[in-house]
Amino acid sequence: MKAVICTKYGPPEVLQLKEVGKPIPKDNEVLIKIHATAVTASDCIIRGFNMPGDHKFPMRQIMGLMMRLYVGFTKPKNPILGLVLSGEIESHGKDIKRFKTGDQVYGMTGYSFGGYAEYKCMTEKESKNGCLAIKPKNMSHQEAASVSYGGILAIHYMRKMNIQVGQKVLIYGASGAIGTVAVQIAKSLGAEVTAVCGSSNAELVRSLGADKFIDYTDEGAVNKLEVYDKILDAAGKNKKSDLKTASKTALKENGLYISVDDGLLELRSEYLIQLTELCEAGKIRAVTDSTYPLEQIVEAHRYVDKGHKKGNVVITI
Repeated sequence: MKAVICTKYGPPEVLQLKEVGKPIPKDNEVLIKIHATAVTASDCIIRGFNMPGDHKFPMRQIMGLMMRLYVGFTKPKNPILGLVLSGEIESHGKDIKRFKTGDQVYGMTGYSFGGYAEYKCMTEKESKNGCLAIKPKNMSHQEAASVSYGGILAIHYMRKMNIQVGQKVLIYGASGAIGTVAVQIAKSLGAEVTAVCGSSNAELVRSLGADKFIDYTDEGAVNKLEVYDKILDAAGKNKKSDLKTASKTALKENGLYISVDDGLLELRSEYLIQLTELCEAGKIRAVTDSTYPLEQIVEAHRYVDKGHKKGNVVITI
């Protein structure tokens, strides 16, 4: 089968398309024929081994060491990267109960990676190595791959925020993979949503339901801040600005500020199931910046490395 191999950390050029052996599912695994994956910001961080955030020594070094324990010290333990996938179950082991051959599924691969290939084996039970669910019936594989990463993370953080009807919510990084889904979820929960992103994405976030928009590059942006019940930094701590610094003081008493860099994400199938329900109910739509074939994975990584994608970048297989 075709797969993109990463034998060392570095720039996009370390990724190479090669022929490798097709995996065989174990008794507790399904074999997925992958139709689409995506290039997320996390994929690029792992490939280049660039630690996100504004953590100072020694915290940054400690986090880097912990990450290498999971991912690999000098090179990825699994040379086939790719954190998300959408495809069809081609076969499965004898112990599988939740899925059957022919099921259309999507999910995250976790620390096992493997999305940049034609086939991937996964267990049906959620773990640090991924989670699976039936993909939304109203979405193509490209759309499902696009929405899965941001969808799982957005649901994870939205649950922590416990948004109530009428609350004011500020979402920083509203045009990215996580932000585009978070805006839609917060709006569906009855919040008044203020989206923060570049002016070129104003129309996009408004179309997703944002009530107000702030351009983070505007010199007067700080003056447009109000007082908020909840603030989500969906861009991460490595994206700094005067507006983000000021927004931390724009919380109501007992308000909540959450960054996507805070803590580790638990991969849960229930997040995917909830995401499927929201998508099929028309409350969430996928936002895809651009689409590349697997053969152009290097170009896709170069693009995502620039840090200005809208939603997600999809890879077709």
